[in-house]
Amino acid sequence: MSEQYRVRIEKERLVFSAAHFITYDNNVCEPLHGHNYHVAAEVHGPLDSNHYVIDFIMLRDVLQEIVDALDHRMLLPTGHATIRVQEEGLEVLVTHGKRRWVFPREDCVLLPVVNTTAELLAHYIAQQLLDGLEKRLGQRPSHLSIAVDECDGQWGIYETE
Repeated sequence: MSEQYRVRIEKERLVFSAAHFITYDNNVCEPLHGHNYHVAAEVHGPLDSNHYVIDFIMLRDVLQEIVDALDHRMLLPTGHATIRVQEEGLEVLVTHGKRRWVFPREDCVLLPVVNTTAELLAHYIAQQLLDGLEKRLGQRPSHLSIAVDECDGQWGIYETE
């Protein structure tokens, strides 16, 4: 049998509060609302020379930077087919059908996703975490799982392999 190891980090402070809206059922656009998102991460891999998969402190710090960048922001999808997101100076204009919103640019995070679902937020956070860990370690973990809880037990999960 081969041995497999993984570490999981799920801390009270790995939380961000953010506003968003999504579309569903043939492009019905829900009202603007917010969540207190909780984030957990798992890294799988072999043990290194220190006999651990990854340093918990490094993992926590890189993940915390990502979470902090999303905290108290308006999350907007830049890849959606019918939600238009336009930067106009110090503002962001967002339209969907007859609906229109204007937000201060500094309050927005423009995400390269098609919808700001928990699943796609998990994917975004995973990519940011992989990039951050690669900068610090010089390599990407072989397997990573990110879970985003948007509402007390409603998790969207993304895994790399």
